[in-house]
Amino acid sequence: MESESVKTYRVAFGALLAILLVVGLYFVNRYWIAPATQRHAAKATSGDRPMAPAFSLTDLNGRKINLADERGKVVLLDFWATWCGPCQLEIPGFVKLQERYRDQGLVVIGVSMDDSVEPVRDFYREFKMNYAVAMGDQRIGELYGGIIGLPTTFLIGRDGHIYAKHTGATDISVFEDEIKTLLAADANSGVAELRPVGGTRPQERIELGDPAEIDSEVPGVNLSKLNPQQVAMFKKQLETLHCDCGCKLTILRCRQIDRACNISRRVAREQLEKFLKPSV
Repeated sequence: MESESVKTYRVAFGALLAILLVVGLYFVNRYWIAPATQRHAAKATSGDRPMAPAFSLTDLNGRKINLADERGKVVLLDFWATWCGPCQLEIPGFVKLQERYRDQGLVVIGVSMDDSVEPVRDFYREFKMNYAVAMGDQRIGELYGGIIGLPTTFLIGRDGHIYAKHTGATDISVFEDEIKTLLAADANSGVAELRPVGGTRPQERIELGDPAEIDSEVPGVNLSKLNPQQVAMFKKQLETLHCDCGCKLTILRCRQIDRACNISRRVAREQLEKFLKPSV
């Protein structure tokens, strides 16, 4: 049988090993695992905060809205419509936020997706909207990734990057928390991490449209690799092909009339790949 001294030694040795293990795990976590996790998080989120696409619109009062002019401020960009119930719930809150944080650098911009301006003017007066409202179009919708549901709201930091996207009605306190975080940031350094209180989480990617495709002479197809002569030749080629979507139009005409047609877009992109391949 083991003596009492040996048992005591074994217990003490085991306790010492346990302490060393805990201490070792602490230092491993502090100086290796935690920094690696932080680097991974930074890598995952840095690319998910794209620059907000530039645009120029005219508001209801005839004034120009240029997003580039708002650099250095925090912008709440709201896509909405007068017939949208959740939009009607949010807008009074945006009015309060604009009034409360305007002097600190907040700019609220409303982009109406209504078909005509008359109901928007009436709504603007009825809700006493104190921020710029302009009529949207297909181009700006595509620039911001396609506005599928309303409301869709983006929060843009002082550095011009998009930090959050909210689709559907969102509590005003969520916007306020995010706005205060963005207002506290420097225009050059941006925000390291926006607290995920709603909308797009830090690990989620905000998808935007490609201006080279949106502004293309063949909508949805990036022609930047072609010179003007080649563009003309490529368009003539698309005029010889017909779309199978049922429109009975050429591929080119279908792209020009129905930008949402996936069939003509797919065919046009396939034809561009063939056009760019060097002849053997």
